[in-house]
Amino acid sequence: MMRYSHRHARCLWRFLCPPVRLYTEMISTEAVLNGDTARLLTLPQGQSPVALQLGGAKPAALARAAAIGKSFGYDEININCGCPSSRVKKGDFGASLMATPARVADIVIAIKNAVSLPVTVKCRTAIDDVDADKFLGAFAAAVIAAGADGLIVHARRAWLSGLNPAQNRSVPPLDYDCVRRLKKTLADFPVMLNGGVQSIADVRRETAWADGVMLGRTVVQEPYLLAKLGEEFLAGQAPTRRAALTHMLEAAKNESPHEWRRIAQSLSGLLHGCKNSRHYRRSLNLPMPSALIQLAGLGFCQ
Repeated sequence: MMRYSHRHARCLWRFLCPPVRLYTEMISTEAVLNGDTARLLTLPQGQSPVALQLGGAKPAALARAAAIGKSFGYDEININCGCPSSRVKKGDFGASLMATPARVADIVIAIKNAVSLPVTVKCRTAIDDVDADKFLGAFAAAVIAAGADGLIVHARRAWLSGLNPAQNRSVPPLDYDCVRRLKKTLADFPVMLNGGVQSIADVRRETAWADGVMLGRTVVQEPYLLAKLGEEFLAGQAPTRRAALTHMLEAAKNESPHEWRRIAQSLSGLLHGCKNSRHYRRSLNLPMPSALIQLAGLGFCQ
């Protein structure tokens, strides 16, 4: 979810479904420790609970980054062991970490010693052509023994060579059965499912056995699904699309025009199929001041 789960997108998602737990995009320890930390980590008021997803390979550096994240108000530290990009692979983190469960265990221990927050791990079912059941079972055992508080499994293996990140999200087939078998052996340990969950029916079916589901690009493409899920499972009154748009336009007034591209990106799927959606998308491409004026004047379905 790099370049997608930024603070503007999370502002929309929080409005659409207040109880949902949000996750940041993966942020490298190098960026946290040596970059513009305030810009990267400052949490808008009212956005919690939010988990900070970190990418890195060195336990001590990850522990320092986690402590900084806690000081900014994050509610959970999530270790990314699932990203297969070439840049992440070069840094020997993301999905590459799954090849060394002992190092991931050391990372969990270091972070647990540094912060009093839940520490979770996001991973794949396997890497390359190893046996997924054995591989995932051994990986889970290592991080659980280290004190991890939960596992989020993207139900696809990652190919570290031969596939690019986009292909790694679609070419390896979904393997929910592998995750189900893992959950059966870990009855008392939280196991969440990620990958391919796209509808209310999917969520209902998979939460019959998993402890939760994580939605990724589905809510980028169709964010209003979150409002429907909140109404379905949490007995809440779903806000209208118009209310969500108004909320985001008001928030945008306090932002720099340079942030408009990311705000517009977060809104692009909100009114898919609704009245004036063509004009809506056209307005999103305008510079921020003109876009705010045009969007405020358009009539949308509720």
